[in-house]
Amino acid sequence: MTGLRETAYAKINLALHVRARREDGYHKLETLFAFVDAGDELSVVPAAQDELRMFGEFGSQLTDPFDNIVAKVLNSLPHGKGWAVSLDKRLPVAAGLGGGSADAGAVFRMVERAQGLPDDWQSRAARLGADVPACVRSTACIGRGTGTELEPIDNDLEGTPVLLVNPRMPLSTGPVFNGWDGVDRGELPQGTLREMALNGRNDLEAPAIALCPQIADVLAGLRSANPWLARMSGSGATCFALYEHHDAMLEAAETIAKRQPDWWQMSGRLR
Repeated sequence: MTGLRETAYAKINLALHVRARREDGYHKLETLFAFVDAGDELSVVPAAQDELRMFGEFGSQLTDPFDNIVAKVLNSLPHGKGWAVSLDKRLPVAAGLGGGSADAGAVFRMVERAQGLPDDWQSRAARLGADVPACVRSTACIGRGTGTELEPIDNDLEGTPVLLVNPRMPLSTGPVFNGWDGVDRGELPQGTLREMALNGRNDLEAPAIALCPQIADVLAGLRSANPWLARMSGSGATCFALYEHHDAMLEAAETIAKRQPDWWQMSGRLR
């Protein structure tokens, strides 16, 4: 194997409907997964044994390389001799972007390119995290159950300009789910991916804002720039905005950066 490189594409939830709390403590979900054409960057070179080096803007927040999900993927997948993995951590941690799951998905794809994946790769991915199966392919899809039961969907949003903004406030998933009011507000709507996104919702927005009021400020800032959709992703605190035209997205990014220079942002297009 020669060197490999892969982008860990940022995951967003165009809609996230929480339907019920399960007996095992997890929640029954219906979600629309979509992916941005930017994220963390990973590279691999052969080594005597598996190694993981983390750097980048948010690399210092991942303090234990042995507990990192990338190391767990290497332990769970046959990949030949040792891999020295370098992880450029560009996505904020605990941000609703599936950053760790996206990193895991990137490693799955590199293993696939190097020697193929085992037949049971989906179940191996699900054991690593609810978002990991979707992140392996990193294409738009519907997720049900805890998010691991995936259904393909025609992607009429490919190429849509997207702006991601985070107030640099990490937000743990558990407390946000614990703050959900338990009200089932209904299933995902029918229609195209665009129609489903427009008519959907994120049931975790309210409990996330209760824990991190800055999310409301981010949403207000994004909506003031006239996107056709602005919503929180996952359990927060990152929010996204979708635009008809790339220039409008760039203008919004510049305006928000001037008003809130301390906020993190990333721009790109939906895959």
